[in-house]
Amino acid sequence: MATGNSGAGAGRCHSEKLPPPSSQILCDSSFSCTCCGYCTGAVLCTARGSTMPARVRKHSLEIPPPSEEDWLKDDEEDFFQQDPERIRDALPQPFRMANKLVMLVFENAMEIIERRETLREAQKLKAQPTKCFPTAEFQVTGTANCLSVSGKFIFVGLSVGLAAFRMYDCKQVCVWDAVKTEICVIRSSDLGNEHHVLLTVDEMGLVSLFCFHRESFLLIKILNEVEDISKRSTCVEVVLSSGGDYAGVLLQGSSEVWLEVYRLPKDSWLKETEKSSGAAAGLAFREKRSSWTSVESFVSANKAEAKLSLPVLVLKVKPPKPITGTNFKSPLDALKKVDDGSMLGLGHNHLIKDSQWEQHEAIFRSIYREFLEAEGESESKDEVPRRAAFHFLLPSWILQGGTDIKVQPDVPASISVYWDGSHNLCFYLLNRPLKERVDADLKPDVVWPCAAPIACSAVSSWYLALACEDSAITIWDKHLGYPLSVTVMPEKRPIRSIHFLQSAASASSEAPCPGTDPPSPAVELLVLCTDGSLYLLRASRAKKPSITLLADRPEDPNLAVTAVVPVLAFPSAALVFSWDGTVSLMNTATLQMVCCFNSPPSHAVASPWQPVFTLDTVNWCLLLRGDEQQTDALAQSRASHSTIFLFYFNSYPLEEAFPKKPDLPFKSLQNLSLFERCNMFLRDSQQRLVGLEEQLPEYWSRLQARAAAMDKESQKIKGQKKP
Repeated sequence: MATGNSGAGAGRCHSEKLPPPSSQILCDSSFSCTCCGYCTGAVLCTARGSTMPARVRKHSLEIPPPSEEDWLKDDEEDFFQQDPERIRDALPQPFRMANKLVMLVFENAMEIIERRETLREAQKLKAQPTKCFPTAEFQVTGTANCLSVSGKFIFVGLSVGLAAFRMYDCKQVCVWDAVKTEICVIRSSDLGNEHHVLLTVDEMGLVSLFCFHRESFLLIKILNEVEDISKRSTCVEVVLSSGGDYAGVLLQGSSEVWLEVYRLPKDSWLKETEKSSGAAAGLAFREKRSSWTSVESFVSANKAEAKLSLPVLVLKVKPPKPITGTNFKSPLDALKKVDDGSMLGLGHNHLIKDSQWEQHEAIFRSIYREFLEAEGESESKDEVPRRAAFHFLLPSWILQGGTDIKVQPDVPASISVYWDGSHNLCFYLLNRPLKERVDADLKPDVVWPCAAPIACSAVSSWYLALACEDSAITIWDKHLGYPLSVTVMPEKRPIRSIHFLQSAASASSEAPCPGTDPPSPAVELLVLCTDGSLYLLRASRAKKPSITLLADRPEDPNLAVTAVVPVLAFPSAALVFSWDGTVSLMNTATLQMVCCFNSPPSHAVASPWQPVFTLDTVNWCLLLRGDEQQTDALAQSRASHSTIFLFYFNSYPLEEAFPKKPDLPFKSLQNLSLFERCNMFLRDSQQRLVGLEEQLPEYWSRLQARAAAMDKESQKIKGQKKP
């Protein structure tokens, strides 16, 4: 070991009370004391030539003082004022990491703010759509929950009853508030000869059927009224056919849900109201355009209302029962249960036993146990009431009732129904004599199975569109009876709603003339996804379907689309509602916003996430509810009033933005012969089979391989059975 001496690496003596120089101490450091030969802590010290090693520790170890040069000193009180950036380097761990995360959050927030500001500035530079202000307005007493237009009248559902206004001067003509109920839903239809039929749903879920004649409401019947309150049912959805011939009511009880379809005797109403035009029914409910009816007049009028014919219940549809194990012993027993030679049904007439269902369920749960536990699946065998969507369908070739059934071209002949979570679309005939009782378990006449549960649907006079939960949309040609196109949305975005974009070609109920190359108009479908994006789907017989993005999911949530409605007044026009209350008219052909329907500055669109509006397809007018934005005492006193704004499309210069398309010559499909109809169907089918010729060899080879495998397996089983 080297001896320490004065020179490089030598240290000074740190204490006077040290042992004599003859002490020998071993240290691990290269520094030594040259005057006393003693190591203070950990210094190699050799004094006076003696180098005997020894380890000595007289004091316990202590935490050394901070040695970072950039740490704060007591005399640096103005450190932050001198250099604020040094705080990032001076913080110890884990505060430096926390500081970096906080700064990262602030930087990301600033990037979002700058991006939104850039988009806002770019939006200002774009050509702003024309602002269209209302051409007329009127106030109603109470809160307007719903609107409906029929003929020359506007019907408003209020928080205190039902009111009717004239369309041309917006004057109130009649009010019905006999039971002081809040009307939440209105469906109306013009029957002609100054008669209108109305279906209303109040806050208690009661469905009331009215006949409006000569500026007075005639209450015909409350469809779901019962004497025993424990058996009372509430209305979930109500649909009225376009001509007022049928009404569908979806009811929900304490443990079940069902659909009731009524036939409305509108012809009888026309005759009965004419006979009793000046009798007690009109006297009890007629208003002198100023006062509200009383409860006494409501009671006395009920006696007069009995003169009107009551609706007839023709269908009562219940949700399909869950599929369980079979009780059939042979396929012949199952075939005997199939009625009318139907090939497809709801899946109840099968030969799968309960034990097989249990085995399949056990295998499924054993394979996907981790996913089921992660999702927290709760096993519940109690059947929960479900919702249903239904549409009234005009006569077409997809549902034939036989030659003995008389159909009218403008009267619905069937109804389509699908339940939440169901793959099947069921069709029921409306004009067929029922073989079973109405309250029995009614079987559908036709069942269309789908690959995934149906999410939403849309119906026009020519086509039927189904959107499934797997983002696939199928458009069916109702007259020819086959699918026009099957399309999957980009990125498989979930679909919220679909609407046929009504135009002169797609909305017509007429078919093109047959020929070598028939002019087949394109079908345009508006698709609104759950993320707020809006698409336009075009499909035709001659071309492949195409999807156009009309409005992508905005970064600003206030610009998200909440509702979209086709506008019949102009071709390729759609009314778009945004979350911030903006109501825009879009030209889907040019992807431009033509104009914005703005309320006065003192008002705003009421509940933009679920706006209260309606479209008048006769007078080409938009009716929109607006609420006052003021918060002073005057506004609070007017809170019991709602304002309805009217926007007449003919009052704005919109013809240049929507040029009219030339009308194609059409000919009714009903007038075509069977030979011409078959030629049209075969020609369209041949165009669809052009690309399948290349795939046929592959399919045939797979079929042969499968048949060979089944043959070997059957021979193996036969060999095992032999002794």
